Amino acid sequence: MSAETASTRLAEIHSRIARAAQIADRRPDDVTLIAVSKTHDAESIQPLIDAGQRVFGENRVQEAAAKWPALKAATPDIRLHLVGQLQSNKAADAVALFDAIHSVDRLSLVAALAKAMAESGKRPDCFIQVNIGDEPQKGGVAVRELPALLAEARAAGLPIVGLMAVPPVGVDPAPYFALLAKLGREVGLTELSIGMSDDFEVAVTIGATHVRVGTALFGARA
Repeated sequence: MSAETASTRLAEIHSRIARAAQIADRRPDDVTLIAVSKTHDAESIQPLIDAGQRVFGENRVQEAAAKWPALKAATPDIRLHLVGQLQSNKAADAVALFDAIHSVDRLSLVAALAKAMAESGKRPDCFIQVNIGDEPQKGGVAVRELPALLAEARAAGLPIVGLMAVPPVGVDPAPYFALLAKLGREVGLTELSIGMSDDFEVAVTIGATHVRVGTALFGARA
């Protein structure tokens, strides 16, 4: 991706976020754009960094560990978010590498993250992932089990800041985003990680504080 393409795409996404925020009487600055760079190498990511993007998302710990330490060393104000599923045995690696983890969804992971944070002293922000469409193939805690998991996570000392969800494919995402926003209000969490390339504007109008955009910034994956 050329520097010009990166700047153009980034400006377009920010413009669309601003328009969506205006519709909902929100400030665009209250929405964090996470550029999801999974499957893209450092050479493809650098133009977006050069264009001013500072928050990036990855799906896998191992892939992120291969490319981000050098990129973060060169640009220390980069913030890296883990937006994919996390295995408990990778919790320590994730805590070491990421500034936020969006996929806390079970007790075993809560325990592993609490242990890793206690040992390292590093405390990335955590989002609880909710299986908002009750889909067996997706990660996330069931809606009915959210309060119990949140209580356990808070008791373990995890810095839980919000909720994350991925709505079912091929249907209107708005009711699912609205449900997550309602759940957030009920449990006292104000941050919502919702919305991707196809639906981030809808998410912003419903209260997203973090949108996870990959394809619209990097182009279609091979």
